[in-house]
Amino acid sequence: MATEPRVLSPEQQSTSAALVPVAETSGHVLAEQAKALVQARYLVALQRPRDLDVVREAILKECRRPRFAEVARYKKPVGKGIEGPSIRFAEAAIRCMGNIVVETITVFDDRERRIVRVSVTDIESNVPYSQDVTIQKTIERSSFKDGDVVLRQRLNSYGKPVYLLEAGDDDILNKQNALISKAVRTLGLRLVPGDIVDEAMEQIITTQRDKDAQDPDAAKKRIVDAFGALGVKVEQIKEYVGHELETLEAKELLDLRALYSALKDGETTWREIMDSRKPQDDTKPAATPTEKPASRTAEVLNKVAPKQQPAAAPAKINQAQVTRFHTIAGQQNMTDGDKDRLLAHHGFESSKDITVAEYDKIIGEIESGSWAELGQQIPFEE
Repeated sequence: MATEPRVLSPEQQSTSAALVPVAETSGHVLAEQAKALVQARYLVALQRPRDLDVVREAILKECRRPRFAEVARYKKPVGKGIEGPSIRFAEAAIRCMGNIVVETITVFDDRERRIVRVSVTDIESNVPYSQDVTIQKTIERSSFKDGDVVLRQRLNSYGKPVYLLEAGDDDILNKQNALISKAVRTLGLRLVPGDIVDEAMEQIITTQRDKDAQDPDAAKKRIVDAFGALGVKVEQIKEYVGHELETLEAKELLDLRALYSALKDGETTWREIMDSRKPQDDTKPAATPTEKPASRTAEVLNKVAPKQQPAAAPAKINQAQVTRFHTIAGQQNMTDGDKDRLLAHHGFESSKDITVAEYDKIIGEIESGSWAELGQQIPFEE
């Protein structure tokens, strides 16, 4: 005998619905966790505000440690040179400041690039700074091996082919970590008082000089061993300084230590360092042996008052290269002011004035993210 379906009254339906548990989605749970975490951070910051005198004392204490001082200052051979607080210094300064939150989140990801948003927030004053970092999933090489995926090819300013290859996972991770660290340094140092940073840089140089003065030979051996761990040989260091290491001066030792810090943090490469030491007038054409005075009188006149030949203007980039400059700058989220500052740093008024000789260097600065440091340079005297 078939049973008839049971029909619930409206009162019974409401009571039954109340007894059914409501399932929460993972997104809702994560949102509540994030909300609680933010509230807890601000609550702790209000209960334990920072004291800038304590912050200054803590940062200077870090700078008095010789091992920290060795990696707290960097120097890059970009233009006339960029030097200042390193990534390691920025990390220590953020830690000493306290009540600062550093966050990274991937906002875009595809086969060719990944965009990571880096945020640094002072939760005491509720002052946030953020920057989108674009990680290109490609690498440029002068040659390629079997198995490499070649995306496209171009000619550099010397007329030699350069290949754009798909980057491996390790290459992408290294590039991402380096760019995120640079962004954290740029944003984090905005929250640290500038006078404290200046004083810290002076203390770092003092610490390095005092340590080197105690045992100069040991200091030279340490810097040679440090470069050796990065693949830079003694002969290359001698080529850079231009003499034997036995006659290395204190200022040269400081310079080498700052370059080592930049190399270790991925700020530059040894090739870029050596290129910066090359003379800038290597492209002058040699005089041809067929150029002779028309007569003995002309020869004498040329010796007394030689004619001043106008120097040939350096070749400028074409329109396609100008377009590529603005395209890559847009991928790095550069504003018009950022581009103007970068061009002015190299002595150009506009992108159409970029010379062929400087083009690859400028593009490399944009892709590596070092352009962001031009507005964050903190000068100090040695």
